[in-house]
Amino acid sequence: MIRILDAGPQTTVQDGGRLGQLRYGIPPSGPVDRFAFVLANRLVGNPDGAAALECTLVGPRFEVEAACAVAVTGADMPLSVNGKDAPRWATLALKVGDVVKLGHARSGVRGYIAFAGGLDVPLVMGSRATYLRGRLGGVEGRALRKDDRLRLAPAAAPRPRRVERRALPDYGGEPTLRVVLGPQADRFTKEGLGALLGSSYEVLPQSDRMGARLRGPRIAHTRGHDIISDGIAVGSIQVPGDGQPIVLLVDRQSTGGYTKVATVCSFDIARIGQARPGQAVRFRAVTVDEAHRLLREWDASLEGVMREESA
Repeated sequence: MIRILDAGPQTTVQDGGRLGQLRYGIPPSGPVDRFAFVLANRLVGNPDGAAALECTLVGPRFEVEAACAVAVTGADMPLSVNGKDAPRWATLALKVGDVVKLGHARSGVRGYIAFAGGLDVPLVMGSRATYLRGRLGGVEGRALRKDDRLRLAPAAAPRPRRVERRALPDYGGEPTLRVVLGPQADRFTKEGLGALLGSSYEVLPQSDRMGARLRGPRIAHTRGHDIISDGIAVGSIQVPGDGQPIVLLVDRQSTGGYTKVATVCSFDIARIGQARPGQAVRFRAVTVDEAHRLLREWDASLEGVMREESA
């Protein structure tokens, strides 16, 4: 068991996602930054989709009630064990009574905490992922609170490992997000498309796991912003009547009636999900064939990035 001493502003249980339910209006949820989530699980010997914690801007403080292994990845949140600095992106062995704390993120938005064996919360529709708006999964469908207790599934002690420095993501700067234009790119003017692909857009504080709201040059429509509602993929960029884009994320709605100018490629969802309010992002169009090639490269980037540490 682990006991939450301070939950932080929004810490939830997430796993690989609630697949196959979007037809009923239930999004997959799961981690916003899949790269950091998967590596956290691998560091503690778990399957890629094992249930772990996702925290936002400020991490939790918790006490472990049994010896276990943990790994912290994602946003640059200072990590300490019993008040002493501890390494992130590495396997940490904890003893009974150890207190772990994640501080305010210095860059990035979302941090991940994986435990050997994974978090043993009830399955809801085949997943342990928390969907906050629907109050499904995780711990009673909500963010964690002080004094919550979470059970860990049994697990053998993993081999201590560390993610190599060359593989660590940079959450600062002005990331460029690769997009495939459409499905309604023809509903935007040439100038509107030029604005999307030639300007920077600021991430707004109203962003959340449902979508990243952006502000920048207006993306002009040719004949109105409404369409007959159709399905929404992760990364869809909706543009309502004000011409300001919204990038839809893992807790998105299943359908929508605003025109969608483009779709952010799946391997860049983490980059928009880790962009802080006030940070700027840019967009670059790629072809479907190029997106497939980049996805294969992204999958390959998860391999061979960890090295063994001496016990």
